[in-house]
Amino acid sequence: VCSSGRDLSISTPSVVVVGGGFAGIAAARALHDASFKVVLLESRDRIGGRVYTDYSFGFPVDMGASWLHGVCKENPLAPIIGRLGLPLYRTSGDNSVLYDHDLESYALFDMDGNQVSSEVVTKVGEAFEEIIEETKKVRDEFLEDMSVEQAFSIVLERHPDLRQHGLSQKVLQWYLCRMEGWFAADADIISLKTWDQEELLEGGHGLMVHGYYPVLQDLIEGLDIRLNHRVTKVSWKYNTVRVAVEDGRTFVADAVIIAVPLGVLKANTIKFDPPLPEWKEAAISDLGVGNENKIALYFEEVFWPNVDFLGVVAPTSYSCSYFLNLHKATGHAVLVYMPAGRLANDIEKMSDEAAASFAVLQLKRILPHASEPIRCLVSHWGSDSDSLGCYSYDIVGKPHDLYERLRIPVDNLFFAGEATSTLYP
Repeated sequence: VCSSGRDLSISTPSVVVVGGGFAGIAAARALHDASFKVVLLESRDRIGGRVYTDYSFGFPVDMGASWLHGVCKENPLAPIIGRLGLPLYRTSGDNSVLYDHDLESYALFDMDGNQVSSEVVTKVGEAFEEIIEETKKVRDEFLEDMSVEQAFSIVLERHPDLRQHGLSQKVLQWYLCRMEGWFAADADIISLKTWDQEELLEGGHGLMVHGYYPVLQDLIEGLDIRLNHRVTKVSWKYNTVRVAVEDGRTFVADAVIIAVPLGVLKANTIKFDPPLPEWKEAAISDLGVGNENKIALYFEEVFWPNVDFLGVVAPTSYSCSYFLNLHKATGHAVLVYMPAGRLANDIEKMSDEAAASFAVLQLKRILPHASEPIRCLVSHWGSDSDSLGCYSYDIVGKPHDLYERLRIPVDNLFFAGEATSTLYP
């Protein structure tokens, strides 16, 4: 790879990787190890993309991705995590994303601070699973796509025994809130046809106790990474690509891998010359990008139950919420509030101080004697110009093969990232 148009030795195949998140780094690592000439261009002043370990509390807190989904030897990150001796804290023993069978890991409360009994949590959780199974029958019955929320309504009309009332209805909404958190989108816009098409590795979910940064550091060893290099244009023709950066420099190579978030592609901040084919642009347009944020609250001491999650049940999923208890996993007195979908978008319009106050208000609804945090961290994945969202989801009524379309190369343009695959997100 060369800048300013200088030619390369013919014997060395060259690639520019655009985007320094996990996908871009993994691509650069594989190509480098296969003796390609590779340069990775990252617009931020750091690596990792939507993986960001913050150390301002004096210890690591992941403000982006924080779990290893699929704690098993087949996971490509497992050998690195094992070699580095990084501990994992298991928050689920199976690969379910909707209903955690280890019910001791939750403490749910209503908005008056009353804890929901484990019997009610179990009963409603089982009903939620039944509703999910029944929505699959609805999917098979109807040719037209519909939202997950609409399918829920049909199921509950057909099966009055699955309807919940009073406190149980609020707990059901909390389970729906957790489902929406997985997609970072609300149930009324998630496609029934394709919501469960992704394949998950076995082994459940493990929280990275020391954060993901050590893994990133291991992966980038020896790579040519240029930070603060915001790509503005990719000009491509047979056997040559020219990648222009905001400061005026140009990198020339045989091929380019576009590994920026889907939200950035949707914003069209990178111009392609010639333009991408219509089928590729349609794939970018038709996939949804959800939003989920984290508000980390650091306290002087622990005053909450020793469970993995604290939950607030409410009449609507929008009003429900949950906190990840980092103390149980790391020993640090930190709770992480995790709003998703429209709620995440609404909170992101607030100042950091107001967002943290909102999170504390939710906490005091369930634990009235909660103390004030001594420090706070707030993420902004939806409005961050280098991410513009968290991760992809399927929109109602759109084709089922959009991830595959986004993955398919266009001549010497290649695409990578979470939105290019339904395998092992």
